[in-house]
Amino acid sequence: MSRLSLWKQRARELKTQTYALYFALHDPRVPWYAKLAGICVVAYVVSPVDLIPDFIPVIGYLDDLILVPLGIALIIKLIPAGVWEECREKAKGASLQNRRIAWFGAAFIVAIWIVVAWLVYRAVVSN
Repeated sequence: MSRLSLWKQRARELKTQTYALYFALHDPRVPWYAKLAGICVVAYVVSPVDLIPDFIPVIGYLDDLILVPLGIALIIKLIPAGVWEECREKAKGASLQNRRIAWFGAAFIVAIWIVVAWLVYRAVVSN
């Protein structure tokens, strides 16, 4: 197996785990502390504040490459095995259905950036 195909396989696996994590965090059988840990990892991923700022070459992304997978691994350990397997199976079937939602989410984020850029432009031009 080539390195490229190995990376593609890992990316698909990570995407499935992400969907499974989403389903697990909404499952009532998952303990509250696993949900809290999941919320913390998601908040860290989407937060603009990092432990090491991303603009620092190479090491700027190191915290994302280490902390996020470790956080996900911790959450998986906290979720009961049967529940995790159910969520993984549900995620495998849902990944194709969620493409439309993913495109909507991406369009929403792009729209927010366009509005922010427009506001910054107006603030700079009006001065």
